[in-house]
Amino acid sequence: MFVKQLYTTCLAQAAYYIESDGVAAIVDPMRDYQEYIDFANERGATIKYIFETHFHADFVSGHVDLAAKTGAKIVYGSKANTGFETKLAEDGEQLSLGKTTIKVLHTPGHTPESVCYLLQDEKGKDQAIFSGDTLFVGDVGRPDLCQAGLNLSKEQMAEYLYDSLQSKIIPLNDEVTLYPGHGPGSACGKNLGPETMSTLGKEKKFNYALQFKSKEAFVEAICEGISEPPPYFFEDAALNQKGYKSLNKIMQSAPMLTAESFKKSVASDALIIDTRHPDEFELGFISGSVNIGLNGQYAIWAATLYDLDRKIVLVTAKGQEEESIIRLSRVGFSNIVGVLENGMDAWNETIGMVISITPEELALDLKHSDDQVLDVRKESEWDTCHLNGAKHLSLEILEEQLDELDKDLKYTVHCAGGYRSMIASSILKKHGFKNIKNVYGGMSKIKELEIDIVYPEKAELS
Repeated sequence: MFVKQLYTTCLAQAAYYIESDGVAAIVDPMRDYQEYIDFANERGATIKYIFETHFHADFVSGHVDLAAKTGAKIVYGSKANTGFETKLAEDGEQLSLGKTTIKVLHTPGHTPESVCYLLQDEKGKDQAIFSGDTLFVGDVGRPDLCQAGLNLSKEQMAEYLYDSLQSKIIPLNDEVTLYPGHGPGSACGKNLGPETMSTLGKEKKFNYALQFKSKEAFVEAICEGISEPPPYFFEDAALNQKGYKSLNKIMQSAPMLTAESFKKSVASDALIIDTRHPDEFELGFISGSVNIGLNGQYAIWAATLYDLDRKIVLVTAKGQEEESIIRLSRVGFSNIVGVLENGMDAWNETIGMVISITPEELALDLKHSDDQVLDVRKESEWDTCHLNGAKHLSLEILEEQLDELDKDLKYTVHCAGGYRSMIASSILKKHGFKNIKNVYGGMSKIKELEIDIVYPEKAELS
């Protein structure tokens, strides 16, 4: 028996490869599926099953493409309703995988169709559980992602989740390895721990969500403080349920473009996304482009800010063309019409620039200039601390709220670390704001200086 976690850091998502006696299965594969085929081939194994724990909301699974390529059978729990051929497994149903067995556990709560897969060795002993978004390290799945039309509240789903945990997971042995669907940074839970795997014994002891003795207390705690899910979550869930455009077709429809062809695509209302590092972008970029660097949560921010059906052309660093397309496809983009061949080296037109300053320079500016500081962090971050006199517009809503800003003013933009502020600066430049400065290092560095910072929580306590 062999198990390997295949972790995608930029989405905090974990897929799994399971193998026994030359027969393999993939749990919750990413859209770029070739890695699983290559790995199985290296090991001389045949992929028999593709196990899906639920209709994922934060990424598009590779299940449909992988099944078409390998002939493997897609497995969901029996409560799932799909637009493609699927084996719907009943609660408690056992599926053989070489000398091992996969037992299907229906665990509604994160979503109505959620299941976990219990791996048992050839003697029938429980070895590992692939929990999807039901149970994480240090947390449980959010209960507010129910499909449209089912009319189930987050409180009702949290009740289901409590029952699932109590009846299906907690009774299992402490030694069982926990393989969750996500790790730290995922938006599918509230406070995931730093590790990407654990044991049930550790979770029973340390996971806050497993300490509640009453369903009422659990529901209240799980439902409290859940942030609004990004709109693309529900679109991704629908794609995973109904099927989608193959990754190969997406790649074929995104050719390398000459500068002239690139201009024609832009003229036809394509959005320019520049995936280079912010430090490169600031030195020169195509007017109208938005910088969402590959070095951060690139795909997540693209899907948060723009509709998945938006026509997109890409500017990338050399060698990052394919990666830039694949990452967008992972969250549901399928209308990528091309990439500027040779990147900025091919561009001989006028370029834009963004001035970036250090926190020390910001401190001087605050004393001697009339720049308006624009904080683009989340509301929760703003509520923790912010610069006195700053204006707050979170990046998520910036483009929708531009009428709150004055193009005649000078804006100095910051976030927590500098990644989001460059996205925001590029958006402002795209919409005709000329006097923009970006702050290196963001609030994490600003707080190290003697600058007038407001701490609302401390003020309330005093």
